[in-house]
Amino acid sequence: MVDRVNGRPPAPTDTRMDRVEWYEEDLTGAEHERVLFEGLDMTDATGTRLRFIDCTFRNSHFDRMQLGASLFENCTFIRCTLVGAVLTDCKLVGALFDKCELERLEVIGGDWSFVGLPGAQLRKARFTGVRMRETDLVGADLREGALLRCDLTSALWARADLRKCDLRGSELSSLDPLGAQLGHAVIDWTQAATVAANLGFDVRPD
Repeated sequence: MVDRVNGRPPAPTDTRMDRVEWYEEDLTGAEHERVLFEGLDMTDATGTRLRFIDCTFRNSHFDRMQLGASLFENCTFIRCTLVGAVLTDCKLVGALFDKCELERLEVIGGDWSFVGLPGAQLRKARFTGVRMRETDLVGADLREGALLRCDLTSALWARADLRKCDLRGSELSSLDPLGAQLGHAVIDWTQAATVAANLGFDVRPD
């Protein structure tokens, strides 16, 4: 398994639930803590105020689910799919995604600080107004995606593929332009000054 940000180990679990079928269900208010879910199916599920703490999800499906104001704190996702899922104002602080498919994932608001996404398949995923401090994006594939107005302070970018990714309005001070693939990535003028400074330029006003 890939390491969490700062090397923290995954949380231990106390109980296990296998092959749970929550397909298309409204899961509003569901709460689980320290549970190992194996083969969970939450495809097309909906709901608000879900609460999962220190849970592990293996070989599970969250495709096209739509959740709001929910919590997946310090959870671990292993070989899971979240293709086309929509998460609004959700908190995933400390979560880890290992060998997961997250293409076309849409995240609006919320807190994804200290989240581990090393090598994540995030092509065409969109993050808008998300707090993502110290998020691990090492080797992540964000081609044709978007990180719009996100707080990416101290994020890890090494070997990330950001080609054609829209980065406008996001905090990019930790991005080494020589350590990531940036072909046709979109930035604004303020970010251009930050990127130039990271390349060693002495950026001055006219």
